[in-house]
Amino acid sequence: MSRSMRIKGPARVEGSLSVPGDKSISHRIAMLASIASGTSRVTGLASSADCKATLDCIRKLGVAVEDNGAELVIHGQGLFGYRPAASLVDLNAGNSGSTIRMLSGLLAAQRFTSRIDGDASLRRRPMGRIVEPLSLMGAQIEATHGKLDGDFPPLTIHGQKLKAIDYASRVASAQVKTCVLLAGLLAEGRTSFSEPALSRNHTELMLKELGASIDIQSSGSVFIEGRHELNPIDYRVPGDISSAAFFIAAATILPGSTLLLNDVNLNPTRTGFLDVLAELGARIERRNVREQHGELVGDLVVSSHQLTTELTTEEGGLILSGAIIPNIIDEIPMLAVVATQVEGRVEVRDAKELRVKESDRIRTVAQGIRALGGEIEEKEDGFSISGPQRLIGGRVNSAGDHRIAMAFSIAGLIADGMTEIEGADCASVSFPEFYKSLAMLTSPDGAVQTLGNR
Repeated sequence: MSRSMRIKGPARVEGSLSVPGDKSISHRIAMLASIASGTSRVTGLASSADCKATLDCIRKLGVAVEDNGAELVIHGQGLFGYRPAASLVDLNAGNSGSTIRMLSGLLAAQRFTSRIDGDASLRRRPMGRIVEPLSLMGAQIEATHGKLDGDFPPLTIHGQKLKAIDYASRVASAQVKTCVLLAGLLAEGRTSFSEPALSRNHTELMLKELGASIDIQSSGSVFIEGRHELNPIDYRVPGDISSAAFFIAAATILPGSTLLLNDVNLNPTRTGFLDVLAELGARIERRNVREQHGELVGDLVVSSHQLTTELTTEEGGLILSGAIIPNIIDEIPMLAVVATQVEGRVEVRDAKELRVKESDRIRTVAQGIRALGGEIEEKEDGFSISGPQRLIGGRVNSAGDHRIAMAFSIAGLIADGMTEIEGADCASVSFPEFYKSLAMLTSPDGAVQTLGNR
């Protein structure tokens, strides 16, 4: 059974909000604290189902985690302190690609065999991109071979003594980078990682904070010395910019909206969405920017404004491609909805990675926009949208994808009439409080309505 939501538009948002802790950072601090030499305290950890899956896995690997409501206390067991789960079927990553891909880097170096699995959606996501470098380091991994080419969950990982490698990834992926760096931390020797474009760099910054011997070069290449124990830490997780993106978009494109977002992660490898909106003329002010654990954190003040491609330097609209794509990959569904309200043409290229997310996000975005009466040209590696367009209330299937559900909830606030989001409860994967927050900020009252289970 899944819950649907009804969104009645047109509406606007106003007020202030503190979004949940950054999901990407939460996964990483939980894993690194679990292998630190001592007790770490973490506040603001994301409440998402994905991050709960990571915590569940490290608990089953013998790491004590206490939750007293105000903070998590994680009793790190050192680099090789994991113990085998009670049974080989105990490690369940749920819907979380971050959990399975990054934790595999640590499991590969343990002295026991682990099996890590996930839900039906995760079983369709490719794992060959981590199996390859881990195998080069000496790991033995058995994966499932499906109808699609490549390796898929579940993964059976026979832990081995790992050796350092120099690895040049063919894809820009923070999950692959993290997997290799975590395995390199447990390997003998100096491991290097490079990628075609700079992906989010939370892992590198966090490893440095915890005392790893790591060299982060301006080119984006990273070198890590193996077998250096990590120090425990008191860590505060900032608000998730990817969760904030839905409300930033709403405040930008819904006339009469104003919004204050507090304590948001402003790491430059995560703010591409803000940069794109600014290029289109959005009114977003950054305040109280400071450094916290190597990350930039600040407040955002957003007010509505008509967006246009006339401010860009490109002929024929705004083309997003190349190096910026890894920086905005999670926000592209929301960006597609925004594009329907932009004066001019917005095109996304080089984003074929969207085809293997929780859903085929290129297809589900196209289906959602068409369901609301909009027009979009779907391409193999992206899409093209010309606007502004008038959206009309309709029924959108989330395809069980949290970012699709949330993006089209914002689309429902734009559309004339009632929009129904089928399977809206999947938003809890990353943002359990999303609909409560949206209802709190939305005017007029009653624009967000729960339909119950179906």
